Amino acid sequence: MPRVVYWNPRRKLGSGRVTARIHVGPRVNNFGDLLGPEIVARIARSRGLEERPELRRILTVGSILHLARPGDVVWGSGANVKEPAPIPRDLDVRAVRGPLTAARLREGGNRSSEVFGDPALLLPHLWTDDELGIVRGSGGTVLVPNLHDRHRFPPTALSPRGPALEKVRQIASADSVIASSLHGIVVAEAFGVPAVLVAASTEPAFKYEDYYAGTGRALPVAASDWRAALDTPPAPPLRGWDAAALLEAFPDDLWSTSAAQTP
Repeated sequence: MPRVVYWNPRRKLGSGRVTARIHVGPRVNNFGDLLGPEIVARIARSRGLEERPELRRILTVGSILHLARPGDVVWGSGANVKEPAPIPRDLDVRAVRGPLTAARLREGGNRSSEVFGDPALLLPHLWTDDELGIVRGSGGTVLVPNLHDRHRFPPTALSPRGPALEKVRQIASADSVIASSLHGIVVAEAFGVPAVLVAASTEPAFKYEDYYAGTGRALPVAASDWRAALDTPPAPPLRGWDAAALLEAFPDDLWSTSAAQTP
């Protein structure tokens, strides 16, 4: 299939001093960033799509537009205001995470799209609960820190690192979710689990506001920490967001049609 671009660098191990030896460690494996390849492969299989000889790149889940190259296809990605790298021109934009990203694309000279939504919202449309091992309402309150917020959550919190669909199972099985991880929020809301946003320690509000605006809602007031979140009402549930539009915007044309469907 087309190459799916996603963020998963290797960790640097060492003191960082000039005289110190820096070792390249294992990949970060932040679960939200791993969802893109899973989702793209699932849709392609379900539609019987086969690769074209020319291999193009597609950017999907995550704040990864700074990784794009001219000519890349964008389906549901977001801008990252922490990155100094500019978003390149000449992108083939089919959908974006939200209107803030759309505005950034237009400011940079790209045509954007009015189809909004994080592709992780499609998870329950692509897998059944049984396939993922989800047992609704069995997991209690699940805490999901942002990758850089582990120190602000108790040791019992769900690590954001690890196999993407296993993390989805745990989040979707929860009674409620408290998260500074954006995809902790997105996955919870996709499965109808009430979710409370905790202010992240290192992440600007941009990507959270972009996600909520892309689903027709204002950015909720974030709890200061996970304890305060226990007494904070969740954001209003998803209502009126159109999963069909995001699915219809999927770039089938990057693949050939299935041989079984070809006359």
